[in-house]
Amino acid sequence: MTERPRKQEQEEATTEITEVVPGVLRTMLPVNLPGLGHVNCYVMEDERGVAVVDPGLPGPDSWNALVDRLDRAGYKVGDVHTAIITHSHHDHFGGAERLREEAGADILTHESFRPLFERNEAREDHDAEANASEEEVLERIEKSFRARTPWGTERTPPSREYIQRFRARDNFHARWFQTPKPTVKVVDSQVVRFARRDWVALHTPGHTGDHLCLYDLEYGAVFSGDHVLPTITPHIAGRSDTDDSLAEFFDSLERMKTLEGATMALPAHGHPFSDIGARADDICDHHHERLNVLRHASPKLGCATVEEFMRVLFSERAWGDMAASETFAHLVHLKVIGEAHQDVTSDGLVTFEIKPGL
Repeated sequence: MTERPRKQEQEEATTEITEVVPGVLRTMLPVNLPGLGHVNCYVMEDERGVAVVDPGLPGPDSWNALVDRLDRAGYKVGDVHTAIITHSHHDHFGGAERLREEAGADILTHESFRPLFERNEAREDHDAEANASEEEVLERIEKSFRARTPWGTERTPPSREYIQRFRARDNFHARWFQTPKPTVKVVDSQVVRFARRDWVALHTPGHTGDHLCLYDLEYGAVFSGDHVLPTITPHIAGRSDTDDSLAEFFDSLERMKTLEGATMALPAHGHPFSDIGARADDICDHHHERLNVLRHASPKLGCATVEEFMRVLFSERAWGDMAASETFAHLVHLKVIGEAHQDVTSDGLVTFEIKPGL
């Protein structure tokens, strides 16, 4: 069997520091997640110190790497005045709270970024964890991963063995996964100043509802986060807080083609690349192909659950919560544009039936 070429986003983090545009350094922090080997943490120097974009995963491994990369670039943790978070996934916000605590750094997000837990809840969780038995801690962690999905199933937590291994390796604390509380919230088209120049905030929902890109008016660089990646297509979240997250994503991708003068995309994973508009087109085409797969599967499936459609849309190795979430987003889009009917079974499972001939 021919081995599939490795995607850029899967490459392991290196200690290399590169200036990708004037005043912006690319560093890489380690990530060990399905399909990902690193997250790019960009460092922007100015008269106040430095701002960092997406300061990695929670936990000591990523934090130590962040401290190391800052040091290699000639800075210390105390120099960080702002942690910019592109969106509310833990491989992007993990170091933000510690930067706030140790450096007094602001945490900047889009205004729609919402903490999952308020401060007092996080403190109560920490106190409870400190006084709990090992079994109680494990049960609490498992419970935190479980939630009812918008399509009616219960999310699957990591295995008990995985959680125990993670705790033993990294001295795990459940509080690490608390979403940080922003101190600066920006709105779409707001201008912010970093690296001695202006950047335009761009709200780009789709991958998440709170996704934020920043566009550099002087040099044409775009911090694209997980919105536009070089060699993989970002996951589209099937969410309950929007009518059609896939349509949002299409609109956000189209917006990338309107950025006159954009010369360099600075993604959260993978290498910087040019022609962000062409890459946005490729990603749109990919999702339109997925919609056609669902349309062609409808005569055989009839009225089916999200997981039944998922098994058609994804290969077996990809089946799981993320694949179901993306399948749900595509089915909801077909419903919104009038091509599918949605219903709910007696046990709470959401079903869809795609209308033939449309």
